[in-house]
Amino acid sequence: MTDVQHNLAEDGAAESARHRRSDYDVTNTVQVSSFSAVSRAVEVLYCEQWPHTPFEPVAKAFRALERLFSGEDPGFRGVDTIYHDRQHTLDMTLATARLLVGYERSGPPHLRLGASRAAMGLVTALFHDSGYVRESSAQTPQNGAEYTPSHVSRSARHLARCLPAVGLAEWVPIATRIVHYTGYEIPFDQIQVADERDRKVGHLIGTGDLIAQMSDRCYLEKCRDRLFPEFVLGGVAQGRDPAGTVRVRYSSGLDLLRQTPAFYEETVRERLDGEFGGAYRYVETLFAGRNPYLEAMRQNQGYLAEVLRTGSWPMLRRNPPVFTFEPDPVPTVRALMLGHLEALWRKDDEE
Repeated sequence: MTDVQHNLAEDGAAESARHRRSDYDVTNTVQVSSFSAVSRAVEVLYCEQWPHTPFEPVAKAFRALERLFSGEDPGFRGVDTIYHDRQHTLDMTLATARLLVGYERSGPPHLRLGASRAAMGLVTALFHDSGYVRESSAQTPQNGAEYTPSHVSRSARHLARCLPAVGLAEWVPIATRIVHYTGYEIPFDQIQVADERDRKVGHLIGTGDLIAQMSDRCYLEKCRDRLFPEFVLGGVAQGRDPAGTVRVRYSSGLDLLRQTPAFYEETVRERLDGEFGGAYRYVETLFAGRNPYLEAMRQNQGYLAEVLRTGSWPMLRRNPPVFTFEPDPVPTVRALMLGHLEALWRKDDEE
């Protein structure tokens, strides 16, 4: 590609991003806040690749997760996390579907996944953040974000319940392990699987989780306004060490954004290009060599770099919709965040 062609491609990507709707995927063609829209898009991909295998197990998993997230599953309240909401899960699942199909079309023949393993991967992607959903019988916590340190293990328990219900019971031992490629609870070298194809599915799921988040049209605003409150409630932003001293990792949403470039570089180096082996490239098979996820990720980081260089925080002015089972959850979560911080520092002052 010549310099002129490269610049034209970048200009085209930027123009597409300007007109991209806030709850649509990187191609601006799939509404990733809609269970039905994402289920249809994933079904098309799956059935094109494995035309002789029924999609129904995955379709059932979509319906099961929709009931769980909407609060219609007996015993659960529905999703109330404002960053890890319905849109994030569906966007990530679509990205994972593209990765799975792209890998199947371009990966080594002896390591092809097959329809059943791919179905397991899709169900695992769907339920990877289901651990944020609170039980209706529990008086605490007050928001699912408080499960942040343990949410992946909780998601594994949902998978152990869902997979047999959709006819994929034999995959429970694998899915409940590889879902940990989306989190930080278990070091990757401790995730034990005997078949390299299962590890590959885990890498594709972990990749889908990261590239869907970081390519979101409103990623920067969501980090500032939604991820920071979740980190506060989960004890990630500020909390007490074993000695009882308050430790501050992120002092505010703006501080989180200031640290995002370093996080991005570390994530690309250690996860995307490191453990996951550049698996994001498999989507390029579906997009004639382009990678719309990387394009959007780089554009977000470039925009953030300009904000940080100039100090022009008003450049981050988007206020995208949030998709939880409650119609307007943001004020509630902000109030919980402020109460959490007040209690944390009041106790420190008293001591």
